[in-house]
Amino acid sequence: MLIMLLMSFSSGLPLALVGSTLQAWYTLGGVGVVAIGALSLVGQPYAFKVFWAPLMDRYVLPFLGRRRGWTFLAQVFLLIGIMLMGWFNPTKHPVELAFMALLVAFFSASQDLTLDAYRTDLLDPEERGVGGAVWANGYRIAMIISGAVALLIAAKYGWRVTYCLMGLLMLLGLITTLLAPEPEYDLSKQSDTLYGTAKEAFADMLSRKHIGWLLGFIALYKLGDAFALSLSSVFYLRDLHFTLIQVAWVGKTFGTVAGIGGIILGGALMVRMSLYRALMLFGCLQSFSLLLFCWLALAGKVLWLFATAVFVEHLTSGMGTIALFVLLMALCDKRFTATQYALLSVVGALSRIYIGPLAGLAISIIGWPDYFLASFILGLLGLGILFWLRNKVDFSAKWIR
Repeated sequence: MLIMLLMSFSSGLPLALVGSTLQAWYTLGGVGVVAIGALSLVGQPYAFKVFWAPLMDRYVLPFLGRRRGWTFLAQVFLLIGIMLMGWFNPTKHPVELAFMALLVAFFSASQDLTLDAYRTDLLDPEERGVGGAVWANGYRIAMIISGAVALLIAAKYGWRVTYCLMGLLMLLGLITTLLAPEPEYDLSKQSDTLYGTAKEAFADMLSRKHIGWLLGFIALYKLGDAFALSLSSVFYLRDLHFTLIQVAWVGKTFGTVAGIGGIILGGALMVRMSLYRALMLFGCLQSFSLLLFCWLALAGKVLWLFATAVFVEHLTSGMGTIALFVLLMALCDKRFTATQYALLSVVGALSRIYIGPLAGLAISIIGWPDYFLASFILGLLGLGILFWLRNKVDFSAKWIR
């Protein structure tokens, strides 16, 4: 579990440094809003990492083993890349800094590939719930440090010091990678070529029983939750007229604490529950929590109801996240963990990444109360697929085939 905590911290640290923190740096540097909007494109490696995942399944570097070798290499480049970002200035070198951020995002996505595979290969089935909870919370802690804490450091000591310190924090991951155990693998049945490895990885996944329904469930399981909160700041500030301070404390801080609590609670419950029951129970809870936002939209500016809705939604969403986490690990074959986990995570994320424009259009047509009701119904669609699969897929198996 200590390995899970430290490696997840290493995985989560770069994300804000090439995202929200970098945008704040460009904004304070006087860069125009159009250029800052285009800056979001540096995060594209996270969406397309599945295309180079087979490389890490096929080839083993001559040091530290199959998973830790690639992890160590990515972490070295991340340490150097993050520190180098601090030596550029968005006012004088906006393109050069953006290019450095793109490289950091590439190595960060590559680290995620190897660490997702490492976690899946190392944890025994009965450890996945707790291990996933520790992982998710370590990731969130890292994002807080590279987000809020980084901004506080930058305000006092400047951006160069901030990015150098953030780069040095990657040493935690490097040391952990050096000392952590390497999982055992049987690669005797794996293809000798990169193309063959990629082909076998996708063919193996697509050959699973009812895989189309499983992929549909993965895409829909968190969709209602994501749809409801995709424009939450607009809802809180413009339509309910809460103050920025109230949104910061309730919507962000209180919600983050509740999310961490939900992850811990979900991981603890999964030790005693079957995967199917956890997916169904946590999915129902996260879907029904959205009705509180429907109530809030009808009631208006009611602070206690706002706090209750945020707390319950983040708590249950954290529980659902862990259950889905465990399902993705159970679906991966150890021969192709990097490729298959990347594929499954992309399926789960794509429907949420591009939902913003649809959400804005829906709100303008039907209004907030009906919008949250529609989000609740979207959440039930995934659970309907899960119920249909209950006797068709062996969710109790160590590896779902």
